[in-house]
Amino acid sequence: MEQLATGFTLIEGPVWDAAHGLLFSDVLDGGVHCLGHDGTVAVVIPHRRGMGGLSLHAAGGMVVSGRNIAYKPPGDSATRVLLESANSDAGFNDITTDDAGRVYAGSLGASPFKDQVGDRTPGALFLIDLDGATRRVADGVKLTNGMGFSPDGKRLYHSDSGDQIVHVYDVASDGDVRGRRPFAKLEHGLPDGLVVSEDGAVWVADAHGGKVWVFGPDGSLREKIAVPLPMVTSVCFGGEGLRDLYIVTGSEGAPTDHSGTVFRLRVDVPGLPVAPARVRVS
Repeated sequence: MEQLATGFTLIEGPVWDAAHGLLFSDVLDGGVHCLGHDGTVAVVIPHRRGMGGLSLHAAGGMVVSGRNIAYKPPGDSATRVLLESANSDAGFNDITTDDAGRVYAGSLGASPFKDQVGDRTPGALFLIDLDGATRRVADGVKLTNGMGFSPDGKRLYHSDSGDQIVHVYDVASDGDVRGRRPFAKLEHGLPDGLVVSEDGAVWVADAHGGKVWVFGPDGSLREKIAVPLPMVTSVCFGGEGLRDLYIVTGSEGAPTDHSGTVFRLRVDVPGLPVAPARVRVS
């Protein structure tokens, strides 16, 4: 496992951009950063804090979470808000896209930095459709985190850190989800960001356990990957053939409050490509 970049507070939302490299946010210090192919790190979107999720957009630019779900176009053009939060103190955390380019966004019922898990108001799961229309598709998410689709697009995996469970939904052709049920539980762990590989395995960051857990499509545990820092916040696939697993961390339990680090591990199975967002932004 290689250490590629460090010195951040709480890294989240890693997204692979084949043209530029690995994109990720720093939740507390703000900004979207790009770890380029040459190993240098540059700021892509300055200032904005609280971005737990990022997605490339087919028109260029990015869809980002935070106090709302917004489209950040390339350059200095104005930000476009796609979905407002009902709770301005909480906003949204992780996001993902389906193969059509619809955006799924998990709302936070309360700030994860201010409230204990057991006291938090549950959040919900929202869908932004291709025409820009939004709808609420699931409720009762105690602490929303990572999401990813099965290779056939018929199942959506969703980490609920408040429940300490990765749930799975069945996905309808119009994007609605139903039939939520437990998929996998991290024994003594806290599921955070997740990603799906080409073979249908689900790779889950353990926010307090210093590991990445790998589950088969049936929910059986395949492997635990040890990570040098305890607060493993998210994962994504990238690199040649999508066989590089990028692992990002926060600073909790680390030597300093700027110990957030990007690691890379070459793996045998390729990752499943994540489609860019195609929701209406103009």
